[in-house]
Amino acid sequence: MPGTVVVGYSHRAATRRRATNLGVVTETAARLTAAVADADLVVLATPIFTFEKYFTDLSQFVPDGCIVTDVGSTKVLPHVWAEKRLAGHIRYVGSHPVAGSEQRGVEFARDDLFDQARCILTTTPTTNRDAVRSLKSFWTTLGCSVQVMSPPEHDRVFANVSHLPHVMAAGLVNASEEDEMMFAGKGFLDSTRIASGPPTVWTDVLLANRDNIAAGIDRAIAELSRLRAAIKGGKRRQIEQLLEAACRKRATLVKYKIRKKELPS
Repeated sequence: MPGTVVVGYSHRAATRRRATNLGVVTETAARLTAAVADADLVVLATPIFTFEKYFTDLSQFVPDGCIVTDVGSTKVLPHVWAEKRLAGHIRYVGSHPVAGSEQRGVEFARDDLFDQARCILTTTPTTNRDAVRSLKSFWTTLGCSVQVMSPPEHDRVFANVSHLPHVMAAGLVNASEEDEMMFAGKGFLDSTRIASGPPTVWTDVLLANRDNIAAGIDRAIAELSRLRAAIKGGKRRQIEQLLEAACRKRATLVKYKIRKKELPS
């Protein structure tokens, strides 16, 4: 956005250098104090269980009226921590831009990262409405379609459509022998791509949303058990019905994503 100063903070000098060389920031700071001293908006992009300490630290440094948000993929705990740790002069709204890949690091930044992406904002009854409007404008300007949810609804939905797929991909890889995987085709690679995500980040996600994810794993086990029983019992029609149901549901999803321009037609 023209006239916007983007200050990148990282405790790693190498990360600051990469961000500068790639042009993704206007300037960098080696200390949090310097990074946020004049901030209108602070965006946390760190593992979820670092948020509580950052909220405590930010309370001491950011100016009155500053908006704090994050791009974490769970939201109940961040809202709890913000309520406890952020001072009253700071306005917190959760953000979850549904974009990116399994890659981690500033070197994987892209100009079109948020084009046609969905961004979820999470709010509670005490969330500042002006801050919500400002963040809607921010993410819309970056190319996102914005939707608002409560933190519990967000965590329930994304446990099923984001966190559970990561668990399933990791389970599929761990259930496979390394020498046999060398014969895998594109289907296996597509199905397991997200298992390449950073383990430290994903461990935080899974622990922060443990109840919803555990329930999702239970449902997945039940579906696999139905399919296993049909296969083991040689029940052709039942196998076909289960596969057809999955095929129909996915086709409906793809059509919806194309209609919303979230997938190319």
